[in-house]
Amino acid sequence: MLEPSNNNELPPIPGKRYFTIGEVADLCSVKAHVLRYWEQEFPQLSPVKRRGNRRYYQRADVLTIRQIRSLLYDQGYTIGGAKQKLDSKEIEDDTSQYRQLIRQMIAELEDVLDVLNTPAR
Repeated sequence: MLEPSNNNELPPIPGKRYFTIGEVADLCSVKAHVLRYWEQEFPQLSPVKRRGNRRYYQRADVLTIRQIRSLLYDQGYTIGGAKQKLDSKEIEDDTSQYRQLIRQMIAELEDVLDVLNTPAR
């Protein structure tokens, strides 16, 4: 697992529509029980629940979780402070969100480049 200060080293988010709690835990470097707790604390997190009460997260949920992780682990906010920060819309101006999106786009473009550079059979 990554150290809390290494949020920049999180893996890129795959181009899937839904992610299981285990996949999100790996993508965000937090444990599943932490995600369940954050769902109770942050109203912005509301994964789709299907039969058997299984959670399915979407890309926006993963980005929100990464923002929460950054606020709590990297920037030292408390749960209450992170809630206020997320509610106040100031988070949209946070450069870490843009860095994550840029890293994601670079990873996706590199995948496209690999496909284009593969010789035809």
